[in-house]
Amino acid sequence: MEDPVFWYAVASVLLYVKMFATSMYQGFHRITKMTFKTPEDAALAGKAPAQEELPQVQKAGKAWSNDLENIPIFLALGVAYVLVGASSGLAGWLFMTFTVARYCHTIFYLAELQPWRTIAYGVGTLCMIAMCVLILFTLF
Repeated sequence: MEDPVFWYAVASVLLYVKMFATSMYQGFHRITKMTFKTPEDAALAGKAPAQEELPQVQKAGKAWSNDLENIPIFLALGVAYVLVGASSGLAGWLFMTFTVARYCHTIFYLAELQPWRTIAYGVGTLCMIAMCVLILFTLF
C-alpha cells in the first residue's frame, strides 16, 4: 500500500500505544512496589511520600521526555508530508522506520543498552531529516 495517509495513521496509533505503554510501565513499578512520590498518591496507598521516584520510573520518565522532544515533530512533519504530496512510495518506509526506531529507543533506554539506544535515536532522526528534504523537494 502506497497511501501516505494510511501509513501516517498507522504510525500515529502505534506511537500512541508506545507512549501509553511507557506510562503503564511507570505505573506498574509504582503500584507493585507501593512507592509514590506524589503526596496524594502515597496517601491513597496509605504510605508516606517517597523522597524520589523509583529508578525504573525515572528511566521511563527520561524515555518519555525524549519522546516528547521527537514524536510531536514527527507528527507535524508527517502532516506536512501528506499535505504537500511528498513521495508516496517512501512514506510507509519513513513513517514505519521512525516508529520502529522510537520503540527500539525506549526498549534500549529501559534495558540500558548503549550504543543501541543512540543508534535507534539516530535512525529516527534520519527519517525526519529525509522527510524534511522530501517536503522541501516537493514544494520547490
